[in-house]
Amino acid sequence: MAAVCALALAGCGDGDGGKGGAEPDKDAGTGAATVQLPRLDGQKVQVVAVWTGPEQQAFTKVLDEFEKRTGAEVAYVPTQDAMLNYIGTKIAGGAPPDVAMLQQVGALEQAVERKWAKPAGAEAKAQLAKNYSKGWQDLGAVDGTQYGVYFKAANKSLIWYNTAVFENAGVSEPKTWKELLSTAETVSASGVTPFSIGGADGWTLTDWFENVYLSQAGPEKYDQLAEHEIPWTDPSVTRALTTLAEVFGRPNLIAGGAAGALQTEFPASVTQTFTGGDAPKAGMVFEGDFVSINIAQTEAEIGTDAKAFPFPAVGSEPPVVTGGDVAVALTDKPATQALLTFLASPDAASVWAAEGGFISPNKSMDPAVYPNDVQRDIGKALIAAGDDFRFDMSDQMPQSFGGTPGKGEWKALQDFLKNPKDIAGTQARLEADAAKAYKGKS
Repeated sequence: MAAVCALALAGCGDGDGGKGGAEPDKDAGTGAATVQLPRLDGQKVQVVAVWTGPEQQAFTKVLDEFEKRTGAEVAYVPTQDAMLNYIGTKIAGGAPPDVAMLQQVGALEQAVERKWAKPAGAEAKAQLAKNYSKGWQDLGAVDGTQYGVYFKAANKSLIWYNTAVFENAGVSEPKTWKELLSTAETVSASGVTPFSIGGADGWTLTDWFENVYLSQAGPEKYDQLAEHEIPWTDPSVTRALTTLAEVFGRPNLIAGGAAGALQTEFPASVTQTFTGGDAPKAGMVFEGDFVSINIAQTEAEIGTDAKAFPFPAVGSEPPVVTGGDVAVALTDKPATQALLTFLASPDAASVWAAEGGFISPNKSMDPAVYPNDVQRDIGKALIAAGDDFRFDMSDQMPQSFGGTPGKGEWKALQDFLKNPKDIAGTQARLEADAAKAYKGKS
């Protein structure tokens, strides 16, 4: 893993004609600056993202650091998951946000197609070249032009477990899907429901599907399905849904059964796994590294009470699915580009990393800033993977299919959780919705 960037300030051209940049305050908590930023006194920047609660608090600290260094004033606006709809409304009203944190590759492509996104400036591109692998740079580019900075990444191939539950059941971390099912049965027999599923948030179900599909069908099929080069009625999808039904079709393995899971939002799916003493509502919860920020809302200690293991291999290899939030400029303000440059630096990444619930694809960030060994190991593994990963499939798709509450894949998989015997019907609905969404994609 690359060492942390040199501490000397790197000189760079900037949008205000080359005025000197400001060093961070001594109490800023990020050490010496690795990137120089312009003075932006009097300029205002509005940033939109989906983060609320602890994530919003952590990101606000990042923006506070930017304000200290530049003198700019940053306003943060949390939005709903359908980010493009929100941005479109604001643009139509003549008041676009300056920077949007998009969650889908497909949303980035659509923002470029609609001519909303502005290309990244020279300083931001220099930080990307210095701090990011080619794979992460490419994810932020459209047709060879760099637009986005992947600020926050996610390892979405993790299962977190309550260590006391595992100890009481006498089980260890499973490495294969078959072992996972066996572990679940043993945990169930010990008196604790094995899985907590936040089915009220459809994206958690797409992550379940993607990990099973990538490991079972392989990366080539995964890429083909992501681009809709093969239909959702393909036999590989049949196999994946059949496998997924081995969990979804067993109500006794899911906290609250399917009905309960569909009423459980993601944060609650985590906290109920790590509260309740010797009788939590579940012993395991599947999701990415960001689960840790929700665990932090309980009394459980990560590394002792709460641990994680890689999503077990369904096929020959365990899956490595990643996700991420990409910062995109929507205005031409100097402050907008300066914020992109800052977000591409290890300085910005270090602020949130120290708070927890965050993994950075920035290879120049010192992993020592992570708050515990569990997150440090997850972060190091992401960097060590280089370009050998697959990005979240639903996030690569048109937002209308892969990223809208109550529609497309989210809704189809929620219906599948409710009735996992209807595999053919689920595939037919997925294909019909996908065909419609991709037909509208240029």
